[in-house]
Amino acid sequence: MAEPIHIIGGGMAGSEAAWQAAERGAQVVLHEMRPHRETHAHQTEGLAELVCSNSFRSDDHETNAVGLLHHEMREAGSLIMRMADANALPAGGALAVDRDAFSQAVTETLTAHPNVTLERGEVEGLPPADWKNVVVATGPLTSPALADAIGALTGAESLAFFDAIAPIVHADSVDLSKAWFQSRYDKGDTEAERTAYLNCPMDRDQYEAFIDALLDAPKTEFKEWEQDTPYFEGCLPIEVMAERGRETLRYGPLKPVGLTNEHDPTVKAHAVVQLRRENALGTLMNLVGFQTKMRYGAQTEVFRTIPGLENAEFARLGGIHRNTFINSPVLLDSTMRLKADPRLRFAGQITGVEGYVESAAMGLLAGRFAAADSLGGIQELAPLDTSHGALLNHITGGANAETFQPMNANFGLFPPLDDGVRKGRRGKKDRQRAYTDRAKASWTAWLETRREAA
Repeated sequence: MAEPIHIIGGGMAGSEAAWQAAERGAQVVLHEMRPHRETHAHQTEGLAELVCSNSFRSDDHETNAVGLLHHEMREAGSLIMRMADANALPAGGALAVDRDAFSQAVTETLTAHPNVTLERGEVEGLPPADWKNVVVATGPLTSPALADAIGALTGAESLAFFDAIAPIVHADSVDLSKAWFQSRYDKGDTEAERTAYLNCPMDRDQYEAFIDALLDAPKTEFKEWEQDTPYFEGCLPIEVMAERGRETLRYGPLKPVGLTNEHDPTVKAHAVVQLRRENALGTLMNLVGFQTKMRYGAQTEVFRTIPGLENAEFARLGGIHRNTFINSPVLLDSTMRLKADPRLRFAGQITGVEGYVESAAMGLLAGRFAAADSLGGIQELAPLDTSHGALLNHITGGANAETFQPMNANFGLFPPLDDGVRKGRRGKKDRQRAYTDRAKASWTAWLETRREAA
């Protein structure tokens, strides 16, 4: 019998890797340390728990690299995408999920798979020597013992960045005489999607007062060893954005475009705070883009200055945590194996991809690579012109190791379009469709080759 694949970490990447390997006939042991060892960000012991936002971001597979990643994962039989679709919430053009139902569905599906064994408990230090096929998918909150062991093995220090969590409010505590439901530009195919966001408008004076309050509020103080840790640009605390300029938020999460105030359509808001549904019942709302490092008392005081949130009741306040990732372009080979110990393969956020979907996508590839190792199959890299292939290439050598930082899926990682195609697609949307058309054809061909090989 083939050696089992040991997957350490039951987050997005680990769960997807376990599913992909098990579906190919490999025996999988999935190790999750919760609840025996907790983290400072997780709330439950469920697999694939979403700790920050409940959004998988854009689901547009024609003009968006993240939406294209969704498409590729669905085509590859992704568990994460299947459970996300089954537990989706109205979110305009985005894919948002009921986080508790999503995690429960992933947990139940994996634990019911005949080829998956779930073991609870921490893997302290490097995996035992008799584990010949290991996927390390411990995410940005890798336990200190394992992180230190990896550092000692590679002779390299881990990189780190700060990630922040947005607050959640009880929907019935929002004043609907001031707020209204509408997705930006009424985007969405159904009425539920077109009204997926709750909007709180600000006039100029209210916005300026809000910025002052953000800048003046007491913040979490970092320890001395954390002082030089950078933020991830795609998940900046709201007060950090405010420090970059008083108008920054109006051109970011508070941009007042594509919205019409149903209470007074003649008045254009100076800024708009959006809340997105957090659960299927619609009882909880997530403040979009409101990751924060403000102290808890300051959060309630500042956020209640927002029109419509004067009496807001918070189900969860925002927070900030230090994430860990490795310098993958130096340490990993083309199939994400650790050069210093090839029995260890890495996947997910610890490799330097950023985002739920990107993490799961690297888990998808890692699970397939590990299964090929276990069952004697062929490991063929995903095409560079696909979203999966572009991300994989970036973390395994395409990025500059000296300036390596977490990266989302984006068309800048893709090989350039052929000159003839590029010239024939003059508008931005046309060029984006050219990228996705090319990627879909390559991805379909790659999957067909893999099916024939199996």
